[in-house]
Amino acid sequence: MQSRFVCRLSLLLVLSPLTIAAQQLRLTTNGLTATANGTTLEVTALADDKLRVREWRRQAPEDASWAVLPASRTSRVTISEDARGFHTQKLIVEVGEGLSLKISDRSGHVLQEDAGPTEWRDDGFMVFKRRTENEHFFGLGDKPGPLDRTGEAFTMWNTDSFGWQESTDPIYKSIPFFLGEREGRYYGVLFDNTWRSSFDFGRANDAKYSFGSLGGPVDYYFLYGPEPRDVMADYAWLTGPAPLPPLWSFGFQQSRYTYSPESQLMDVAARLRKDKIPADALWLDIDFQKDNKPFTVDPERFPNFPQMVSQLAKNHFHLVVIADLHIADKPNVGYGPFDSGVAGDHFIKNPDGTMYVGPVWPGSSVFPDFTRQQTRQWFGTLYKDFVADGVAGFWDDMNEPAVFRYPSKTMPLDVQHRIDEPGFVTRTTSHGEAHNILGMQNSRATYDGVLALRPNERPYVMTRASYAGGQRYAVTWSGDNSSTWNHLRMTIPQLMNLGLSGFSFAGADVGGFAGSPPADLLTKWLELAAFQPIDRDHSAKGTRMHEPWVDGPEHEAMRRRYIEERYRLLPYIYTVAEETSRDGMPMMRPLFMEFPHAATDGSPLDLVAGGAEFMLGPDLLVAPNPSPEEVAPYELHLPPGSWYDYWTGKRVGVASKTQARDAEVRDALLQNQQILLKPELATVPVYVRGGVILPLQELVQNTDEAPNGPLTLRVYLPAAGEGCEGEVYSDDGHSLDYRRGEFSRRRATCSIAGDGTVTVNIAAAEGSYQSQWKRLRVEFVGTRLEPHEALVNDVTHPMTMSHSLPGVEFADDAKAVSIVLH
Repeated sequence: MQSRFVCRLSLLLVLSPLTIAAQQLRLTTNGLTATANGTTLEVTALADDKLRVREWRRQAPEDASWAVLPASRTSRVTISEDARGFHTQKLIVEVGEGLSLKISDRSGHVLQEDAGPTEWRDDGFMVFKRRTENEHFFGLGDKPGPLDRTGEAFTMWNTDSFGWQESTDPIYKSIPFFLGEREGRYYGVLFDNTWRSSFDFGRANDAKYSFGSLGGPVDYYFLYGPEPRDVMADYAWLTGPAPLPPLWSFGFQQSRYTYSPESQLMDVAARLRKDKIPADALWLDIDFQKDNKPFTVDPERFPNFPQMVSQLAKNHFHLVVIADLHIADKPNVGYGPFDSGVAGDHFIKNPDGTMYVGPVWPGSSVFPDFTRQQTRQWFGTLYKDFVADGVAGFWDDMNEPAVFRYPSKTMPLDVQHRIDEPGFVTRTTSHGEAHNILGMQNSRATYDGVLALRPNERPYVMTRASYAGGQRYAVTWSGDNSSTWNHLRMTIPQLMNLGLSGFSFAGADVGGFAGSPPADLLTKWLELAAFQPIDRDHSAKGTRMHEPWVDGPEHEAMRRRYIEERYRLLPYIYTVAEETSRDGMPMMRPLFMEFPHAATDGSPLDLVAGGAEFMLGPDLLVAPNPSPEEVAPYELHLPPGSWYDYWTGKRVGVASKTQARDAEVRDALLQNQQILLKPELATVPVYVRGGVILPLQELVQNTDEAPNGPLTLRVYLPAAGEGCEGEVYSDDGHSLDYRRGEFSRRRATCSIAGDGTVTVNIAAAEGSYQSQWKRLRVEFVGTRLEPHEALVNDVTHPMTMSHSLPGVEFADDAKAVSIVLH
C-alpha cells in the first residue's frame, strides 16, 4: 500500500511502508530508507542538488568522515513524495526492485542509474551504474593518462611511485571524486571510503561504470550541476575550498634534491638576482638535515642556518624545507622528535603493541599516528625552531607512507592505528583503513601546527600524498615525474584533473624530477609552467642542474621572458587564486568548465581539441602543442566568441558567443575557430577572450617589490553591442586579515556604443585594504578608434602608448571612475 506523505518541517516522518516486491521503503523529512533481503539503502537530500547515499548489511556503519565537513553532512532541505521515492526542487530520486536507485533531474533526464544491485564481496563491495554511450568522466586527482577517464580503471591506494609512467597506477594520492558529463549535464560523485578502492569507467563493460572497496562503508555523495562550475561549487561546499596561499607562492620557485652545502644554495640565490630572473622561493630537500633525520639541520653543511634564512629573507627569498612524515628511530641520543614522540605515545603500533619500525631515509624509522588529534598537535610543535628561524613553508614528503622494506612500498596492513578524533568513535583499526588518509592528516598536522605558531600568517604546506578534502591543508604536486617530452605533455591533464578534484593549487616538477632534460625540453617546460598554478623547478640528485641559466644565454633569455610574464600577470593570477579559495573553481581549468556546450557533438570541448589546451582562470587560453616534441603544425580549436592573441593583440576569433544546441549552427561557429599553429621553441600560444578586462602590473623581481608603475587594466574589446567585465583582487599577501575584510576588490565593466564610443566603468573598491596601487592605466585592445585623449570622470586626459597599445593613465583614489573613449 502506498504511503501518504505528510510534511512537517521539524519532525521526522515515520510512514506506513511502501512495499515493492520483498522490500520496504520509508520516507523521512529529508530522504528515504529502503530495506530488502537484509540490506538497507538510505538516501538523504542534503540540499536540493546534493544527495548522500549509504547502504549496509546487518547494522549501519559509523557515520563519520575525514573528507566531508561536519556542517555539510546535515540536511538543509525538506523533500516531497513521489510514487517510488521523493523529489527536491532539482532532483527526482526513485528506488526500484532490488534497491535499484535512479536519480533524474526534474525534467526527467536520468543522471545516474544503478546497473544492478550492490555486489557484496567478503568485507568489500562493488556498486554498478549504467553508462550511456557518450558519458565522460574526469577527476580522481593526479592519475596519469588522458583528461577523460572514460574506458579506464583505477585503484585508490597512496603509493610512492618514483619514475611513474603513463600507465602507472596507483600513485601518490587517493581522491575518490569524479566529475561526470551525461548528455550535456554535469554531476559529481564523492565515494567517501578510505580503504583500498577501485573505479572502472567502462573498461570491463562499456555499458557500465563502477566503484567499490575492499572494506568500509558504501557511502557516496551525488552532486548535481547541471553546469560543471556548479559541481565544483558543490564539491567545495562538501569538502571545503583550498585556503588562499601567500602571494609569494605564485612566484617562481627554484628547488633541487639537493642544494648542499649552504654555499650552493646562496650561490643559486645570488645568480637569480644577478641575472634578473624573478624568483620568490628556494627549497631544501633532505640533505640539509643531519643524517636525514627530520627536524634537524646538519651543522657541518649548514653551519649558519638561522643567519642563512635571515639573509635570504633580506634578499626577498622565502625558504621552504622538507619534513618527512617519519621520525628516525634514534633513542638515547638527544633526538627530540623521537624522545617526545615516545613520551607522548604518538607512534603507530604493531598488533602486539610494540612500535612499528621500518626503513626510510634515516634508516630505521617510526611513524606518527596522525589519526589521533593529540598526535597531530604534538607533531605541529616540532616546527617551532624552523618557524622561529623564519622558514616560510614546509614540504611533507614520503607520506603515503613510504617504507623501503616491502614490494608494497608501505607498512603492513595489520599495523594498528588508534583513532581518537572528534566526530569519530574512539577505536583501534588496521592500516588498511587508515593508509589513504595518513598523508592528508600529516599535512593537517603541519598546517595547524604552523598556524598555531604564527596565528595570523597563512601556512604554506606542500604534500605529496592526500585524500579528498586534503586541499584544506596543503597544496600539492604530481610527484616524481621524469625528464621526458611525454611527461611534459602529461602535466596538463594531471594538473587539470587535480584542480577538478579540489587541489587547484598544484604543480609538477618543472623539467622533470628523474633524469636530465635536454635544453629544448627544459626551456619549453619553463615556458609552459609560467601559466600553471605552481611554478617550481625541481630535479633529482645525480641529474644535471635545472636552473634557468644552465644551457647558455639564448635559452636563459627565453626562459626569463616567460618567468617575467608570469610576474606581470600576478594581479590576474592572484585574483583567480582568490576565486578558488571561495568557490572551488580550479585555477587551471579544462575548456568545458568555461564552455560546457560548445562542442559540435555536445561532448566536452577539450576532447575535440585534443586535451592540450587549457584555461588559466576564466580569461586566458593556453594552447601548447599536444605533442610537444613534434615540429609539424598543429590545429588550435578556439571556443566560440572573439579571441585575441595575448602576445600581439591581434584579433584571431570572431565567431558568435551563442551556445547553440543545433549541431549545424555549432559546426558553423567552430569552423571559424580552427587555426593552424607552427610550433616554435620560443613561443607558447596564449589567447585572451574578447570582452574581458585583464589586470597586469609592471615587472618586479619578487613579490615583496612594489611595481614601479600603475596597475594596468587591459580592455579586450568585445563585438559591438556586447559588454565586457573584469576584476582585480589584492590584500597584504601574507596574513589572514583578508578574512576580516582587509582586502581590495575592484570590478570593471565596459560597453561599446553604435558610433564606436567605448565606456569603461570601474566601481569603487570593496573591502578596507589600502591597495598599493596609486595610479591606474586603462588600455585598449581591438579599438577601431585612434583617439588622442579620453575623458576620465569628465576630465580630459591624454592618451599614451605602452606595449604598442593606446591607454590613459590617472591617479587612483579607490573611488568609482568612468573612462570614455570616442
